[in-house]
Amino acid sequence: MLTALAGGVGAAKLLVGLAEVVDPTEITAVINTGDDLVLHGLTICPDIDSVTYALAGLDNKETGWGVTGETWTVAENLRALGGISWFQLGDRDLATHLYRTQRLGEGATLTDVTTELAVARGVRTRLLPMSEDPVRTRVTLARPAEGASAEVAFQDYFVRLSHDVEVASLRFDGAEGSSPAPGVLEAIEQADLIVCCPSNPIVSIGPILSIPGIASALEARREAVVAVSPIIAGSALRGPADRLLAELGHESSALGVGRLYAPWVGTFLVDEADEALAPKIEALGMRCLVVPTVMSDAATRAALAKAVVSAC
Repeated sequence: MLTALAGGVGAAKLLVGLAEVVDPTEITAVINTGDDLVLHGLTICPDIDSVTYALAGLDNKETGWGVTGETWTVAENLRALGGISWFQLGDRDLATHLYRTQRLGEGATLTDVTTELAVARGVRTRLLPMSEDPVRTRVTLARPAEGASAEVAFQDYFVRLSHDVEVASLRFDGAEGSSPAPGVLEAIEQADLIVCCPSNPIVSIGPILSIPGIASALEARREAVVAVSPIIAGSALRGPADRLLAELGHESSALGVGRLYAPWVGTFLVDEADEALAPKIEALGMRCLVVPTVMSDAATRAALAKAVVSAC
């Protein structure tokens, strides 16, 4: 049994690769929900949807988010009416959020709805939200616009502001009183291999670790945990992970990520571009393996998945 900790696009790519080299029914993905939001009255779970779409073969590879073959009739009409349009919802994507909101309103849990949506799209991997409690990433801006709040919701930072603003701090609102979703701790405790996908360590993996009980469960299984660095040669392939690390006082490098992960990761995979950092990473008490980690096509994705599976 394999359990993965997952954020958005980077995690989705690796999970597709893992499902190609391991029986997908033997994989459980614990997915970040700190990015979730309510917009237009709809409950939107961006990371859950990114993983679901990718495993279903529906992900839009041109944009890196959303659904392939998307149309934008609703979004275009909403914009023309002067409605909120900075967070774009395509027509096919909108159906997902409508269904989720309907089912939650009927009393279904987020775990139930996540499973229903995955099954409906032919996904055989088990997908779990990190928690059924509302835990939301809140970002404090270093230089907020005049008259604007210094603290904003994650999607305001990430999408509305294009994550192009300096961050002073962040917090995971609601984490202290939350609990792991049903099945999450069991998936960690019973896994033969636990994989930390190449997701943003601050805003994708950080929220998962903030849920009481998850970090300690991972620490207890440290020797079974394999992580893939999302930072290559000091930079993130996508998103603001490198800038967030630096802005929040960490080194923007595979070594910097290794320092964050050392308490609960036993084996750390870094890209060939970071081979020189391997001795310093191993000095943190982790095994360090140097492999190609850029998933540029199906072949490199499968190769990384095989390296991860054979790492322990």
